[in-house]
Formats: sequence, C-alpha cells, structure tokens
Amino acid sequence: MASLNYANPKEQSQHPKQPRVILENRFAFPPNRETLGATSYFIVGNSVNILIDCPAWNQTNQDFLQNQGGVKFLFLTHRGAIAKVREIQQTFNCEVIIQEQEAYLLPNLSVTPFQHELTFSDEQIQALWTPGYSPGSSCLYDPALGGILFTGRHLLPNAQGYPTPLRTSKTFHWKRQLASVERLLDLFKDKPLEYICPGANTGLLRGQGVIRGWGD
Repeated sequence: MASLNYANPKEQSQHPKQPRVILENRFAFPPNRETLGATSYFIVGNSVNILIDCPAWNQTNQDFLQNQGGVKFLFLTHRGAIAKVREIQQTFNCEVIIQEQEAYLLPNLSVTPFQHELTFSDEQIQALWTPGYSPGSSCLYDPALGGILFTGRHLLPNAQGYPTPLRTSKTFHWKRQLASVERLLDLFKDKPLEYICPGANTGLLRGQGVIRGWGD
C-alpha cells in the first residue's frame, strides 16, 4: 500500500501571503513580526523601484520583488523598521536611505544618510525628517496619484481610521513628534496629498489599505 504524505497543518498555515495592490503600482506587504507587525510598502516607479521599510524576508516576498524588477532604493522610516537590511542590499545591490541620526545602526553597510530632506529618483520622491517617535523618524512623500505620504509610525490610524500621532512606550520624544505633525500640516497646505499609508495598525483601515488625505 502506498504511503500517504500528510501536510503539517501548522506548515500550511504558515504559507506567507502575497503583497497586495493598494494603489496603482503601489503595494503593501503583510505585517512583519520582526518589526513588531509593521507594514512595508513597495513603489514600482517608471525609472526605479522603492522599498519602504523591511518586509518579512521570505521566499514569497523575495520572488515578488525580483519579478517586479528588483529594488533600487530601500527607505527606512525609523530604527524599528530595520530588519533584514543587509540581506536586501546584498540581494538587490540597492541604496539604503535613512535619517542621519539612525544611520549608525547599520554599520558596515553602504548607507545614504540625510538631514532634513532628500529628494531622489526621477519621480521626485522626497524623504522628510519627522522626529518624535524615534530620533530619526521620517516620512516619504510620493507626488504621484495626487500625492502619497508613507508615514512609518509617525502617523497611525486611530479607531476611526484617521491619521494621528500615538504616544506609546516606544515614543522617543512626544513633544517633538507633535511639532513634526504641525510641520507636516503646514507643508501640505501647499502640496497635494491624496493618500496616507501608515506603517502599522493597518487593520484599523478595515480593508481600505490607505487613508484618504488627513481623513476628512
């Protein structure tokens, strides 16, 4: 009698989910346990591809990134988003961008630090320093599709799905975080902003994937 090979139910449940489309050529990865359930994003640009924070480094995500043409830039929104940076850079030979106060956390890697702002790629993607959650907490502004702001843990959805700063045990400096929010509000009086993509708590978006503007 031929032997039967039964799959382990635990192994079946561990098959990683694919990244999903949230906007045109913008993808969200499933939450990464290594970064405390944070959500990473991926921009497939006309000239370059940009990975925002570290997704789980499994075969599903590696194959997805390869099939999309690889990664040119890895942008880290804060120190808590650092996971398999070395492996990602070795695989894709990508440029790693992080605010200068947290660049020391990536020794022996090729890193591009920035101070207040940094504009890169033909798409005019802009890194913005927004300290508070961590010393080097930063957001990434993508001017496409009416303006998209990737906020890391600087702004997260509340129970109503509105973007807000949340004070937690990991908050570095609450008053600085509030001041950074005010600077963003001032900045986007003159810049278009159609969508906000938070770096955690995305379950509160109830399947929407993004926040529309400031939630109003």
